[in-house]
Amino acid sequence: MSKDPNVLGRLYDKIATWWNDRHLDSNYGVTQFNHALNFVPPEGNALDIGCGAGGRFINILNKRNYQVTGLDVSSKMIALAKKNHPEHSFHQQNICTWIPDKQYDFIYAWDSLFHLPLDQHQPVLNRLCDCLSESGVMMFTLGDAEGEHEDQWHNASFYYSSIGINRTLEVLLAKGLKIKHVDIDQYPEKHVVIIAQKITN
Repeated sequence: MSKDPNVLGRLYDKIATWWNDRHLDSNYGVTQFNHALNFVPPEGNALDIGCGAGGRFINILNKRNYQVTGLDVSSKMIALAKKNHPEHSFHQQNICTWIPDKQYDFIYAWDSLFHLPLDQHQPVLNRLCDCLSESGVMMFTLGDAEGEHEDQWHNASFYYSSIGINRTLEVLLAKGLKIKHVDIDQYPEKHVVIIAQKITN
């Protein structure tokens, strides 16, 4: 199994156009995304991790006057995102080594963190919690069982991993976040959505 983000980026390069056509205006994850927005301020800064070509989520944030920073390991996805949303900032980056230079009111990672190497989940989550603004909200998806595996998709092998629901919640709680929502939203698929908010004293 290849955990190399450069390999992952090249795999997504191959399907970037397909992804863009399929998800630019789709409703996939929109219900959960809108639920997370119930907890965020009416405007602010958002961080989109594994932003792909942008599309549906960023279109929603545009209506709320959010400024979006998007990160993705695929150069072709980033090129499409810049074309689709020239008003926002997009960067080809590996979230495991990326260092934030500001805080964000809303951080979301839809179907992206499950590509992290297993030993990087906790460090990445800790870093994301640290760059949340006061009362900032984080929404992300994960697999419900701890471990790592490889699946075939688009005639290629993609690496997936998770530290599981319980360990993930422990990390968030230890960083002072309040859990707002946990849902296995595609049952019987093992697809989990978590929404958490930073607690201020």
